[in-house]
Amino acid sequence: MQYPLISEYVKAIQDAGDNLEQLAYLTPVLDDHGEPYRSSGAFAVVFKMLDKSTGKYYALKCFTEEQEGRADAYRQIADELDMVDSPYITSVKYMEKELFVDSQCEEDEFPVLLMDWVEGETMETYISSNYCNQYAMSMLCYRFGKMAAWLRTQSFAHGDIKPDNIIVRPDGSLTLVDYDGMFVSSMKGCKSPTVGTKDFSHPLRTMDDFDETIDDFSLASIALSLKAISMKSTLLDIYGASDRLLFSENDYRNPSNSKVISALQELMCDKDFCTLYSLFMLALARKELSAYSFRLFIGEKPNITSLMDEDLSTKPTEEELKEAFVDEWGVKYSKDGRKLLRAPKVLIGAYSVKEGTRIICDLAFYFCDSPSEIVIPSSVTSIGDWAFSFCRSLSEIVIPSSVTSIGDRAFCGCSSLKYISIPKSVICLNGNPFAKWNGKLECLSPNFVFEDDILFNKDKSRIISFRNQNIKSYVIPSTVTSIGDHAFSWCRSLSEIVISSSVTGIGKGVFSCCDSLSEIVIPSSVTSIGDSAFSCCDSLSEIVIPFSVTSIGKDAFSCCDSLSEIVIPSSVASIGDSAFYRCKFPDNLKQELIFRFGDRIFKEI
Repeated sequence: MQYPLISEYVKAIQDAGDNLEQLAYLTPVLDDHGEPYRSSGAFAVVFKMLDKSTGKYYALKCFTEEQEGRADAYRQIADELDMVDSPYITSVKYMEKELFVDSQCEEDEFPVLLMDWVEGETMETYISSNYCNQYAMSMLCYRFGKMAAWLRTQSFAHGDIKPDNIIVRPDGSLTLVDYDGMFVSSMKGCKSPTVGTKDFSHPLRTMDDFDETIDDFSLASIALSLKAISMKSTLLDIYGASDRLLFSENDYRNPSNSKVISALQELMCDKDFCTLYSLFMLALARKELSAYSFRLFIGEKPNITSLMDEDLSTKPTEEELKEAFVDEWGVKYSKDGRKLLRAPKVLIGAYSVKEGTRIICDLAFYFCDSPSEIVIPSSVTSIGDWAFSFCRSLSEIVIPSSVTSIGDRAFCGCSSLKYISIPKSVICLNGNPFAKWNGKLECLSPNFVFEDDILFNKDKSRIISFRNQNIKSYVIPSTVTSIGDHAFSWCRSLSEIVISSSVTGIGKGVFSCCDSLSEIVIPSSVTSIGDSAFSCCDSLSEIVIPFSVTSIGKDAFSCCDSLSEIVIPSSVASIGDSAFYRCKFPDNLKQELIFRFGDRIFKEI
């Protein structure tokens, strides 16, 4: 069966009252641009819907690819889950020929899957934002362990446990989503529709492995990864990569040669870690854990008192700004004095941050043009995103040895600043703190490698900051598996780059404002292109997206004024807003892309 394009589904959902049959009472929730709010993956698009009579929100899943036996499977899944009352699971209802879609398909009525809407963010996104926060990661590990223990007592299994299929709600609780690979007891003897995701599934799992134990290995792998990251966040910097945590399929197949498994040995002093490590090794050896107690997944609940200092976000809240203490210079601090929230644009001369301050928040000194020197006390542990960006008169700053993390683009546009030293204490660099800054960088931290004007993580698997402003051509080493956000941003001399086949993802703003970049080949190992990845690459005239890519982020190629040719394969399921704003595509190509993905990809949003 052929299924509609996402753009065709969008048009149908806009008139949901006319195009839905039994669910005609649902109305689409609109985004900021007046279009149905949605998220999409490789095989489906999900719309947020509202029942105005009850105020309840639902998720309406519309399929873009065929899956054999899906209708019968979801009927069995719905029957099983109807008897389950747990926040870890949401109800589902499969409805055949429910949605009328005016499309180029032979059929005009298509199935939908109705689920409760789960508010929150994916665990993958949550970890990306919080992995340096020990308290947040410790609580996530504890909650995941409780969910894993509960799931192992059930007669069903999810089938594809991974961070992208787990929602972290605003209160921190967890909910499993996407039940396409689920096993329920009535399916005994059937073949599995999936073998899961390779970096989270047992390497020997086959379609014949289909029972209530198929999640055991994934649960053990993720639980161990979360515990390790909560104890030592730099492990994710060193061994993590796009779309996975610490372990890859190769680590599972060759554990004796695995660098990450070897690196975990230093954490064996922790009782809960040892338990999870043992579970992981047992699951690796046996493929399942039916002979072992589910209670082993539940560790000791994190001590809030001992970890509360770590739970300080660099993002100031409205409440903190409203209740802020303002010093004689007009600088705002949180009521307890632990966070520097915001400095006034008129701040001049030298300024000393108050003793006792722990956090310099995101955008704290953003566009403070006049300060020539800012003194940071030894009480500060974290510097937020954009914290000192565009402080154009700032000529001197010393990062004290108390600082453990520095945010993305923290020193962007500090044109008078000639020198920065990364102290030994720093274990986390978010994105590229030194984008659009051309001064001299020194790195004293053993957690990073700085050579040939390129800043890597410890094992050189991730490029953090490309600092060479004179080089025209660069070949990314084969050791690199990921390119950090904004890593090459504003490298204006770079005209050609070769990405090695070891790289799996191109992050946010990686090559933004590389206005001499005219030639780049994206290898077939890359699965996603992040927001603003190539924005403002004025010299880029053509690009081929490989079949491995499934998503292109918003503003990905915006303001690429010379880009007139692009090949986008059928594997690409979603393209973000303004992805091709100001690109000079011929009309036939532009209309084809509008038909597939909607006109928002060409608008300035």
